[in-house]
Amino acid sequence: MIVSVHIVDVGLQRMPIALRRQPRPDSVGGLRYAQTTVTARQGSSGLPLYPGRFGLIAAWDDDDALEEFSRSAHPLARLLIAGWHIRMEPLRVSGSWPAMPGLPDRQLPVEDDEPVAVLTLGRPRLARLRPFLRSAGPAEEEVVTAPGLLASIGLARPPRLVSTFSLWSSAAAMRDYSYRDGGTHMAAVRADRERPFHHESAFIRFRPYRSEGAWEGRDPLADLRTASTPAGQRS
Repeated sequence: MIVSVHIVDVGLQRMPIALRRQPRPDSVGGLRYAQTTVTARQGSSGLPLYPGRFGLIAAWDDDDALEEFSRSAHPLARLLIAGWHIRMEPLRVSGSWPAMPGLPDRQLPVEDDEPVAVLTLGRPRLARLRPFLRSAGPAEEEVVTAPGLLASIGLARPPRLVSTFSLWSSAAAMRDYSYRDGGTHMAAVRADRERPFHHESAFIRFRPYRSEGAWEGRDPLADLRTASTPAGQRS
């Protein structure tokens, strides 16, 4: 099983159409899960939503399934070509997300210096939405300046999904932000444990292994690969 996250600027006019074109596992070969989303800035005091920026979270049997969908005549596949996507191997799950079958039931190893990605998924309790936003705000403000963060974005499909995606230069950097005593993220985790913000939620760690396209004019994973390659070996 692999998971992909897609980000593409479709424009305000096409955004409602893109959101409705969510592929269904029962009609797309090798697709296990798919959710179309709006996107949002993290740690911004201005307009939180990215106007016209579309997201897709998907899980597939394997790379061949994603490749076949990308080549298909599905109307969403044509839109996604113009954007950025990343492919990831699930390594660890805290919590559960039953709608995404095939996530690992045990932690898989990752080296401290390996790049990792994190996807958080939550189905909010409406009565706990305000406390959730109060806890999430400081954590988002801290993450955008965290050492080792390559890129991050909020993904949502109200009222049934709130999500974040972040890409890190190393597992060590991600853990330092996520689990540091006194950090805003751990404060939010403790508040959730005391009285859950969501009906169900998951914190999923991945090994990113392939990316294509551009996100705000660059590919953050490719930037990392270039930076880690000796100058004499770069093409």
